[in-house]
Amino acid sequence: MTDGRRRPTAADIDAAADRIRGLVRRTPLVRSSWLSTVTGADVWLKLETSQDTGSFKIRGAMNAIACLKAAQPSVTTVMTASAGNHGLGLAMAARQFGLAARIHLPRTAPRAKRDGLARLGADLVEADNYDAAEASAQKERAAGATFVSAYSDPDVIAGAGTVALEILEDQPDIDTFVVPVGGGGMISGIALAVKARRSEARIVGAEAAASPVWRHALAAGRLVTVEVRETIADGLSGNIEPDSITFEIVRDLVERVIDVDEPSIASAMRELMSREQIRVEGSAAAAVGALLQPYEPLGLAGRKIAVVLSGSNVDQSPQ
Repeated sequence: MTDGRRRPTAADIDAAADRIRGLVRRTPLVRSSWLSTVTGADVWLKLETSQDTGSFKIRGAMNAIACLKAAQPSVTTVMTASAGNHGLGLAMAARQFGLAARIHLPRTAPRAKRDGLARLGADLVEADNYDAAEASAQKERAAGATFVSAYSDPDVIAGAGTVALEILEDQPDIDTFVVPVGGGGMISGIALAVKARRSEARIVGAEAAASPVWRHALAAGRLVTVEVRETIADGLSGNIEPDSITFEIVRDLVERVIDVDEPSIASAMRELMSREQIRVEGSAAAAVGALLQPYEPLGLAGRKIAVVLSGSNVDQSPQ
């Protein structure tokens, strides 16, 4: 594959858009009257929930596998660690290019994600939690397996960045982007794409307070291991490999990362379903939760905001 330490560029994101066109969906950007009224801003929702895999992750996976096949045509199997959505994207991309996929997956992954992986024929390697799945996958990587990181891979980041290109094509005057952040792949790609076109735009991340990786990393000036508690935002849960290329991108280009508590995530899931008829998983709802938490205001009034709803793979909405 390409050098996993290389920081991708805006040109890489443009190339990824050309490469994956026709292989992934161009998703809708819809205005939310509810959120616009609540925040005093003009709020738009990017519906990555409508991707074939139910998540934006197909973008990065498809771009990475296309690049891999071009560089190493003899590869037959790809492998990763995933909370579920990257695994789904990798499995679908592998099928598109005639490869087998093996996914190291936490046993706590939602049934919706596990069932999707089974339908795509992926080989599953179970672990107790995401950190254990990552460790297991890294051992296999060290033994020579072809590993495609869910976040610390320039081709994965470039593919994820195509989300921003579509948003700016549809609404060029968006000035604030609110993005769920786990490993940081999507927010890195979005930040690179946006800042190359609108340097004054704000990029805000939303992480689960139960997995406060970015709050501690940005305070420490480096990635550190944190205690991870159970969260409904399973896709944002878990520590990040210490040399991930996403750290410097987030540090340099993202204005701030908001910790979103569990009640706010659950409330956002319910409200999106009842008010917008949009089913989202907890990871996606965290971005809406960041807008609604009253004790950490973002100064949204008068701004034009794009909120990325990153995925829909949830077993059921919280009660």
